[in-house]
Amino acid sequence: MPASKSRPSRAKAISVARVCAAMDEIAPPALAAEWDNVGLLLGRRAARVRRLCLTIDLTEPVLAEALRRRAEMVVAYHPPIFKPIGRLTAEETPVLWSAARAGLAVYSPHTALDAAPGGTNDVLAGAIGMAEHRPLEPIAPPAGCKLVVFVPPADAGRVASAAFAAGAGRIGQYAECSFRTAGVGTFRGGPGSRPAVGRPGRRQHVEELRLEVLVPRDRLGPVVEAIRAAHSYQTPAIDVYPLEPLSEGTGMGRVGPLRRPVELGTFVRRVKRALGLRRVLLGGPADRRVRLAACCAGSCGDLFRRALAAGADAYVTGEMRHHDALAAAAGGMTVLCVGHSNSERLALAHLARRL
Repeated sequence: MPASKSRPSRAKAISVARVCAAMDEIAPPALAAEWDNVGLLLGRRAARVRRLCLTIDLTEPVLAEALRRRAEMVVAYHPPIFKPIGRLTAEETPVLWSAARAGLAVYSPHTALDAAPGGTNDVLAGAIGMAEHRPLEPIAPPAGCKLVVFVPPADAGRVASAAFAAGAGRIGQYAECSFRTAGVGTFRGGPGSRPAVGRPGRRQHVEELRLEVLVPRDRLGPVVEAIRAAHSYQTPAIDVYPLEPLSEGTGMGRVGPLRRPVELGTFVRRVKRALGLRRVLLGGPADRRVRLAACCAGSCGDLFRRALAAGADAYVTGEMRHHDALAAAAGGMTVLCVGHSNSERLALAHLARRL
């Protein structure tokens, strides 16, 4: 049956671009695996959205449900366009063909949501009872820059607004972040200059503000151009400082202690209850207490070695190769395979609330 969640909204319509911006903040595309295909995959950014459908996979039943409920956009966790396609036809790509004909926008976060704080793996870790956790495979977020520009006080609001609109000033869940300090700047215009204050050939002392904002590397060019366009100076002084990234809980998988140690049977029942399952595949030692657990949503069998190295007693994942499961069991770790999409489905409700 359709695995989707539709949130009708009484609010006025917003643009597809605004939904994409919110998703990019929740699950930054730069965190996705190199082989993945995330972001807006179908649709027009200027189109309007009143109803949004969230799903694990964009299947024919889900598409029918989205259209029946008059949704204009779908956030499909798994990308419906994963590998390059040579043609878009009703016979070979029926779901994409129908979605395109209906004017539906489709966005996919996939591994970006897995790696992001508060994303798929954090939800799974919380559901199976981890008290605290860290990534199994940390990923440093993309390095950004600190941009500093010196502006007359009268220009500060206009210049800051231009920088924010171009993509500067985001820190976590906060937008339009900046820092300003007052000082005195000096300059002397040469022949042919057109200073906004004073005359060429004379040294000028001007009260200025040092305006600092954070800028993603991929937005540096547009932000600099926006600042120059909004600035009253002929040649604004702009400094750019590269920043070293910190992981800050970003990465694939999670590992951490349970809120209290439990027998394996209790742990298995907790996992099944949390995920709404009657059965899971179990391998490895069966008579043990689980103190430290690890998890990774989807197909993350290859991370079991990191879970072993961390000392995990049990590893919960969607699926893994037979020989990897045997190797994990030989290493003394119990493996629970819960089914690929079963390990990811809990994240939809959390994502709906955040959106």
